[in-house]
Amino acid sequence: MRDIVRESAAAGRLVVWEESARDGAQAKTLMPGGFRVRLAREHGALFGADGPRHVVFAAGFPAVCAEEFEAVRQVAVETEGQVSAAAVCRGTEADVRQAVASVRGVAHARVLAVVPASEAMARVMTHRGAREALAHGTDLVKTARDLDEDVAIDLCLADASRADHGLMAEAAGGFTAAGAGTVVLADTVGRQLPGEAAEMFERVAAAAGPGVVLGSHLHNDLGLGLANTVEAVRNGARVVASSWLGLAERSGLVATEQLLFLLAHDPDRAAALLGADARAAELWWRAPDLTRLPRIAALVSEQTGVPLTVTTPVVGTGVGTISTGTPFVDPRLFQPYDPTALLGVEPRIVLTQLASARVVTAVAERLGHRLDAAGARAAAAWVKRRAFRTGEAVVDEELFAAYLDGAGVARTTTSSTRTSTSTSTSTAEDTP
Repeated sequence: MRDIVRESAAAGRLVVWEESARDGAQAKTLMPGGFRVRLAREHGALFGADGPRHVVFAAGFPAVCAEEFEAVRQVAVETEGQVSAAAVCRGTEADVRQAVASVRGVAHARVLAVVPASEAMARVMTHRGAREALAHGTDLVKTARDLDEDVAIDLCLADASRADHGLMAEAAGGFTAAGAGTVVLADTVGRQLPGEAAEMFERVAAAAGPGVVLGSHLHNDLGLGLANTVEAVRNGARVVASSWLGLAERSGLVATEQLLFLLAHDPDRAAALLGADARAAELWWRAPDLTRLPRIAALVSEQTGVPLTVTTPVVGTGVGTISTGTPFVDPRLFQPYDPTALLGVEPRIVLTQLASARVVTAVAERLGHRLDAAGARAAAAWVKRRAFRTGEAVVDEELFAAYLDGAGVARTTTSSTRTSTSTSTSTAEDTP
């Protein structure tokens, strides 16, 4: 069997292990099988024909119920050639058999079995000590290989952040020798600090040896999922778990859109971030098409009901927006990247209580009105009054257009740019 995930990681390329359909379910969301297929295809399309080499799509947890099994199977069959589909399961032989059955017969299919790595987690999950629980992982690898040599088997070490590094390295070497593709170190409860994540990946990688491919699965409970994942990559991990909008158990995982953007939008800065031994240009067989990120994030938001807020990085509603005077004069000075060039997001001027005369003049012009200096000052004052009176920062542009009409502000020849005509009428309280 050809394991293109191992090949990619060994070549220094990044593989994203997408968890929004699987771990995202623990964020109290449910993606039907058809939507999982759509999301997997959209994710794979970020990388074109190299989708299967850059994306492992965790389709679900087949042991949950018959419907979940069928959803996993649907993803595996209908996304073949676009991503590498994976089924996730507990560390039991029965679960491994079921997971293999859900993805077998499909190119580049995988199964990820979760085994505990720390003493405390091993006692809770298996009523065994950590060494015995990890040793059982080798048996699971052999079981999967005997069931179907064309399905890759990976192991996830739960609670790795509280486990013994030497013991995990020893186990990882044994898993790999038995035929495992990757060994994922999980900060299951999101407790690690960046320095601790760096130390864990550095020590386990050094002790496990060059044949072991390490992956990361780092939760975001302390808000450090992205920082910790960067440390994992800095220390050799090339298979990294993430989730669209960060959807996962409790406070989630590192957000897929943030991780991809950080590592792809500026190759020189990414190289500096990851260190001299990790050239950013070599992270990809094909760099992701970042202009697709906002669209995919919006699809996930619509399906799950998880909102894109004004402060959501990369794909939020605040990206590319301007509401005050100084950024209006020189937008490039007030943004870390060009949202139009990189994300396809055009700059947008928003009316708020912070609006300056320049801002209201620009919005008025877009709505087909020409403001002189006095009119601009009056309009800015109206916007501020309305915001404070309603207790809402953003003032609806249709209401602003009605105010301009009511105030008798001259129209420009480009008034046809307005897409609709407001039926609102200004009141005496709204007039300057």
